[in-house]
Amino acid sequence: MGGTVGIGVVAVLVVALMVTAAVVSWRRRREAIAGWATAHGWQVLDADRSLARRWAGPPFNAGSSRRTSEILSGEMGGRRALSFRYTYTTTSGSGETRRSQDHEHHVVAVFLPMALPELALTPESLGTKIATAFGGQDIRMESAQFNSLWRVTSPDLRFAHDVLHPRAMEQLLRPDMTGRPLRFAGDAVLTWTNGVPRLDVIESRVAGLNELIDAVPAYVWQDRARPTA
Repeated sequence: MGGTVGIGVVAVLVVALMVTAAVVSWRRRREAIAGWATAHGWQVLDADRSLARRWAGPPFNAGSSRRTSEILSGEMGGRRALSFRYTYTTTSGSGETRRSQDHEHHVVAVFLPMALPELALTPESLGTKIATAFGGQDIRMESAQFNSLWRVTSPDLRFAHDVLHPRAMEQLLRPDMTGRPLRFAGDAVLTWTNGVPRLDVIESRVAGLNELIDAVPAYVWQDRARPTA
């Protein structure tokens, strides 16, 4: 009897320690986010359900219970930018074997002065090669090195070629730009990675997106841009 009570007390203490550790970790993260925002002149925004539905396509087109948190908003390089945690849930199995899993992404977005056509750049992988082999689009550029690293898709072939000119492709071959998806998504350019947001990469990712936007030729804005909503 005494042994059972002792085990129960230990279990309660373990749970209490775990809860305390989680609360401390959450508070430290909130403080770090607030400190980053203050240091960079940005704002910490409340959770915004509409943000999870603002853009179609990856990473926003999977799962359920789509939500955003840890939203940072500010200006960098003369453009408005966002960094946020995007979470969605997938389920598998049924009945007693039904399981739910949360998937988290760190999304960085830089807003455009005018909306542009869709253009997605996905790091080449076995998955992208299989998709292409089964009829998926992969717009080929003049650089073999670029084609080996990126799969390019867009409903507007001319736009893709106009934006991905030699200087832009050279930028996209740099180590700081490769390895994660990039997407022109109407009123913004997005990039994202799996996992929780990392404060130490926000500046470099916004700078990279700004550089890509700066490289868009003037005639593209004249011919393809449309007012944002």
